[in-house]
Amino acid sequence: MDNRENNNEETIFSSEENELNQNLDQDDQELSNILEEYSAFQKPTTGYKVDEEKEIVYGDQLVHPYYDEDPYVGRNTFTPSIMLTRGCINIPQSYIPIDKNELQRNSKLSVHDWMSKIKPPFVENNFDCVEVRFKNTRKEFFKIPEGLEVTEGDVVAVEGSPGHDIGIVTLVGELCRVQMNKRKVNPNSDTIKKLFRRAKSVDIEKWIQSIEREDITIFKTRAIVDDLHVNMKINDVEYQGDNSKAIFYYTADDRVDFRQLIKFLAEEFRVRIEMKQIGARQEASRLGGIGTCGRELCCSSWLNNFNSVSTQVARVQQIYPNPQKLAGQCGKLKCCLNFEYDVYLDELKTFPEIGVPIHTKRGKANYIKTDVFRRLMWYVYEDGSDFMMLSADTVKELIQMNRNREPIENLEKYQIKVEPKSKLNI
Repeated sequence: MDNRENNNEETIFSSEENELNQNLDQDDQELSNILEEYSAFQKPTTGYKVDEEKEIVYGDQLVHPYYDEDPYVGRNTFTPSIMLTRGCINIPQSYIPIDKNELQRNSKLSVHDWMSKIKPPFVENNFDCVEVRFKNTRKEFFKIPEGLEVTEGDVVAVEGSPGHDIGIVTLVGELCRVQMNKRKVNPNSDTIKKLFRRAKSVDIEKWIQSIEREDITIFKTRAIVDDLHVNMKINDVEYQGDNSKAIFYYTADDRVDFRQLIKFLAEEFRVRIEMKQIGARQEASRLGGIGTCGRELCCSSWLNNFNSVSTQVARVQQIYPNPQKLAGQCGKLKCCLNFEYDVYLDELKTFPEIGVPIHTKRGKANYIKTDVFRRLMWYVYEDGSDFMMLSADTVKELIQMNRNREPIENLEKYQIKVEPKSKLNI
């Protein structure tokens, strides 16, 4: 009996061992097949660098793994609002003023009302004119009818030529009086147009329809100008609020005869056409953009007076006259060159005459450059190449010694080794 039981156990173990061996053989066969497929896919890369091996391996694939797009990851798309050029983001509602923060954040040439908390001495003598803003930087003054109260941010219907226009109120009260005096506009003049009412829902709907036509009109107009071979550039188009008139802003080097162009535009868009020529600086202010400083252009954000800028302004500020760096997006000299010009002029009054050489026993030293705020001047000998840094007060004394015919040994003993920090608190 014992022998039979032992034989049965041996047969059971042998059968289990055979099954285990068969399973291992199958696993080995599958592993070998995988290795063969991998070796067949991978090409020999001996003699190549690591980056080249990656290019060879991934070169046979249809899509690069790093460029493969994940269908489950969404993309962030930005669609600018059509109301940005008018000073707001969302479409306004009738009789509801636009939020003040939204108006200041999106408005070009916005003005801070520093007189908002100052009460006038006589409440009944409120100023009856307001400033209304339209597309981009266009602003005009209008007279309020009796009995109508208007606040900043109200969407109003104003008198147009002809018809009516829709705009947003930007200034009211005494600050509007100050602004009109600044622009030399007489508030009692009969030429000031009237403000009709706050815009109704029908007015706003028609206003939105006219705004939506502007982008399409620009592209079609540029195509018509190219077909007619008119030497002009269409910069912007502004439709009136009642959708009956369109203002075309353009730039041109010479006088342009656009009588034929107006006929084509009137037939194409079925509106009254008005052409306005603007300069290069006005073009940049209407289009907007980012300057080399990384901020929004001054002319499209707060600057409303364009003063002439000359190369003398750059020379006074010791700026190398490089046209590529001194020119703005309009192609003219940057307006910001005038911002610090007066400070340089006041400081240079305390400097010695610029460009005067210094005569020493060592030789003649010629002027090289000036650091105005640190009050430093650099000189170099005619037969040398080393720049010597002198203070402005020392140079003034040395020039006076030359005029008094007092001998100067050399400039090395007057030289400054370490540049001092500026003492101006600007």
